[in-house]
Amino acid sequence: MNLDAIAALIAASMNAGTLLALAALGLLINERAGIVNLGAEGLMLVAAIAGFATAVHTGSDGLAFAAGMGAGALLAGLFGLLVIWLNTNQYAAGLALSLFGSGFSAFVGIAYVQEKLGARPRFAIPGLADIPFIGPALFRQHPLVYGAIALTLALAWFLYRSRAGLVLRAVGESPESAHALGYPVRRIRLAAVMAGGALCGLAGAYVSVVYTPLWVEGMIAGKGWIALALTTFATWRPARILLGAYLFGFVTMLQFHLQGQGVEVASQFLSMLPYLSTIAVLVLISSNAGFIRANMPASLGKPFVPGS
Repeated sequence: MNLDAIAALIAASMNAGTLLALAALGLLINERAGIVNLGAEGLMLVAAIAGFATAVHTGSDGLAFAAGMGAGALLAGLFGLLVIWLNTNQYAAGLALSLFGSGFSAFVGIAYVQEKLGARPRFAIPGLADIPFIGPALFRQHPLVYGAIALTLALAWFLYRSRAGLVLRAVGESPESAHALGYPVRRIRLAAVMAGGALCGLAGAYVSVVYTPLWVEGMIAGKGWIALALTTFATWRPARILLGAYLFGFVTMLQFHLQGQGVEVASQFLSMLPYLSTIAVLVLISSNAGFIRANMPASLGKPFVPGS
């Protein structure tokens, strides 16, 4: 592989990793508040069709991203009402949300299968984009790629340097203690779930508007589940989520570059690489149960009933 091919691989890996990072950061907010949302795949699918339809009718990527975030936040809010106020099983409700999102997006998306977006804008940071190798690799990305990096830094500061972040983590660690101190645990958890849903929605809209600007049924193709695994892989740390997302993005894009280089490996095996990597990482992490328990929020997945 020459330098141009390597630069293209790095750029593609960052692009692919961005959508995983956005979704995983949203799920991190959920889980730091003690809520497990297995419905990320469904959220991203509904947001993908919402964003794509908005882009088709308005021609505005900004409105498309807003529509995706709104759809994700709305569905996540409904999920939050079920699991926070009605104490529905979080795992069952999350799976139901994933199935609902898959079916609903397929139904709504029938009218948009043949639709196409206009010419996609190209982005480049003046001056930096012209630097040999580094420019094509790092400085010709969509603004949301850099936005994901900024969001990671902001979320790390929020969680570990702000009072609100401390309260959020306290709700995830010991909701009973937070409630005893007078904090509205249920409302904090609902806000966290909706914020996480909005980020999953942004990731879904990014897929259909930027990453692959079209609509195809089931186009998220398991990325919501990979994002869910990323939170565990990163031991609930924002910076590790970003690095893990780029790693999985690299594995995802490597298959296309290997095929382009004429590597004689079955395409079906190459397509399996991202999911095999996810399973391998989870197996390695799960082998040290004590390490997982030391890092995960203590009340993750546990319902909270005031006064119980």
